[in-house]
Amino acid sequence: MKIKHILPSFLILQIFFLKVIAFYPQWIEQNYSNKLYPSISRFSRTFFGMIPFSIGDCIYVALILFILKWFWDKRKTWKLQWKNNILTVLSFFSVLYFLFHTLWAFNYYRQPLFEKMHIQKEYSKADLIAFTQKLITKTNTIHGQLTQNDSLKVVFPYTQEKVFKMNVSGYNNLAKTHPYFTFTTLSTKKSLVSIPLSYMGFGGYLNPFTNEAQVNYLIPMYGFPATVNHEMAHQMGYASESECNFIGFLASVKNDDLYFQYSGYSLALNYCLGTIRAEDEKTFKNILKTVHPGILKNYQENTDFWNKYQSPLETAFHLFYDNFLKMNQQKDGIDSYSKFVDLMINYYRTSDKL
Repeated sequence: MKIKHILPSFLILQIFFLKVIAFYPQWIEQNYSNKLYPSISRFSRTFFGMIPFSIGDCIYVALILFILKWFWDKRKTWKLQWKNNILTVLSFFSVLYFLFHTLWAFNYYRQPLFEKMHIQKEYSKADLIAFTQKLITKTNTIHGQLTQNDSLKVVFPYTQEKVFKMNVSGYNNLAKTHPYFTFTTLSTKKSLVSIPLSYMGFGGYLNPFTNEAQVNYLIPMYGFPATVNHEMAHQMGYASESECNFIGFLASVKNDDLYFQYSGYSLALNYCLGTIRAEDEKTFKNILKTVHPGILKNYQENTDFWNKYQSPLETAFHLFYDNFLKMNQQKDGIDSYSKFVDLMINYYRTSDKL
């Protein structure tokens, strides 16, 4: 076999290997997610965490510029050397594909969290409504404690840098009940590309090559802690978006600070209300009347923010990311973000009170 064929052939082997390991989530859980990955993650976060800005963002920008330049340089010779050029592209992708999975993405194939935590997956409409009503009571209570006025929105008092540090205490509290949610070695940063992220419709992302949690620093602050906790869950090796929403919610509400609890409960309530609305508009309108107007103002603040950045770019990236998730063991695609509602309902059915 010629050298130029080795990496493209290796790409085919990688794809085949992933098809096989998809049938062995327990093996991935034990040998990668709980053994190899924690060491990789700890090293990456220790090394890159010392750098005050996002190295991952810089790598992505440099990578995009490199790819654009390469295609520009090859534009005149593409037809004549198309075989070699395709092999070069496949070789490059093969290396990235290997690093992507080795450094983080094998976690897509780990044991589902509902199995690990012995949580049921199904719930009834009555379960959803009952849980949402409990969430409303809890969120209203915390909102009232923070604002002393049910018509005022919550104004977040902390800096984003302080949120990064304070979020760890929520995970520490959560780990007392669930040790596998222990978080160590902070490497959470404000993304250098927050404006593009806003136009793409993303509140943050995990860079799988550096294990930095990148957070869109432009998003409304009342939801900032829950968003950061979501990305920190990715850092711990949970790839599923629904699972990270669930873990991020738990870490937020387990925090001793009321503003962080509000961030978690208001996030969960918003998803539950959205689920009810999709199923029964009349019930949604009735139940919405019991939510403090100030909470709804926070929701409107969030809606106004994302509406400001709506563009065809957002639609395109959501379509791309939807298919990306479906290719990586998340059959619901981008809708999987809202699927953490079933985890919440069934977790609190058998676990501690809200």
